[in-house]
Amino acid sequence: MYPAEIVSPMKAEMTDGGFEELLNSEAVDNAMKQSGTSLLFINSVCGCSAGTARPGVLAAVHHAAKKPDHLYTSFAGFDVDAVKQARTYLMPYPPSSPAIALLKDGKVVHMIERHMIEGRPAQMIAANLVQAFEQYC
Repeated sequence: MYPAEIVSPMKAEMTDGGFEELLNSEAVDNAMKQSGTSLLFINSVCGCSAGTARPGVLAAVHHAAKKPDHLYTSFAGFDVDAVKQARTYLMPYPPSSPAIALLKDGKVVHMIERHMIEGRPAQMIAANLVQAFEQYC
C-alpha cells in the first residue's frame, strides 16, 4: 500500500475537481446502485499514465456540454477494498490502473484502460471522454 503522503495530493486533485471518493466496498456498492451515468476514475501513482489521466478526466468533466450525473474515484494501491469491489463492476475488463469507466445504470458503456492512456496527452483522453459523454449522458 502506498503511503498517504504520496497519494494525498493526487487524491485531492480529483476531489477538488468534484469527484467523490469511494473509500470502501460498501461505498462502491452504493455508488454503483445510482441511476443515470457515473464516471469512475481508478486513480494511480503511475506517472506515465496517471499524470495525463487525471488532467484529461478533469478537463473532460469541466468542459463537456453533457456530463455524467455522478463522479467517483478510488485510488489503486491505497483504497484497496474499494478498488477491488469497483473492479467487479468493470468486468469483463481486466484490472487496470489508472482506468476510466463510464457507467450507465451500473453497467459499463465506455472504458479507457491503462494501455489506452499510456503515451497519450491529456487532451486526447479528454476528447475521448467528451465523445462518450455526448453519446451516453
